[in-house]
Amino acid sequence: MSLKATATPPPGLAGNVNTKVTTSLQEKYPVNSILELTLSSNNEVVRGLVYCTDDISNSIVLKKSLPHTTLTSEIRLVNASSVLDKKVIMAVAPSQKNTSVSDVVEINTNEEAEEMLLPLPNISKKAVDEKERRAIKLAMESMAHVNQKATSEGQAVFDRLLKACNQVIWRGESILVLNQIRVDPPYGSNDCTLLQTGGLNEGSLERVKKIVEAGR
Repeated sequence: MSLKATATPPPGLAGNVNTKVTTSLQEKYPVNSILELTLSSNNEVVRGLVYCTDDISNSIVLKKSLPHTTLTSEIRLVNASSVLDKKVIMAVAPSQKNTSVSDVVEINTNEEAEEMLLPLPNISKKAVDEKERRAIKLAMESMAHVNQKATSEGQAVFDRLLKACNQVIWRGESILVLNQIRVDPPYGSNDCTLLQTGGLNEGSLERVKKIVEAGR
C-alpha cells in the first residue's frame, strides 16, 4: 500500500495543479530494518529483516532465520498492498560487535536473534553496475557465437572448436578456425579445408579434424 501525500498548490493555482508525492517502498520499509507486518490474508503476522524492496512489483522481501533446519534462512515475498499494519521492531538491525543476543532476544527466539545480529552488508552500486556490464558483455559474446542459419550439428561443432581453439568465428554457414582452417557444411572431417599451407598449419588441420569427428 503506497503512502501518498498531496502537496498544497501555490495561491492562485488551487484547482489547476494536482501534485502528488509518493513515498517509495524503500523509505516506508527501510532495508536492514526489522519489521512485523500484519497482512490482509487472515490477519497473518510475519516478521523479519527487510532484505530489499521493489517499487515496480510493489513487493517487500523479508529474510528470516530457520532454526533447527539445514537451511540458513527463509525469504518471504510480501505484496505491499496486502500490509494492514506495520510494527518497527528495530529501525536498523544491530551490529554483532556492539550488541549481544540477550539485548535482542525479545525480538524472537535465540536463533532468530542471532540471525538478526547480522545485518545485510553495504552494497556498492559501482560494483553492481560493473558486474552487470560484465554479464551483458558475456551475454553479447555468447550470442555472437550462435548462428541461426547453421544446423544444430554445425553449432555443436562450432562450440567444440571454440572450447578447444578459442579463436573461432562464423563465416556465413562455414566455421573459420584460427584464420587458417575452414569447416564447411555438413561439418565433417572431409569438410575441413586448409586456407594457408605450411608445416604448422598441416598439424592444426589434423587437430581440427579430430575435434570435428569427436562428437559424431
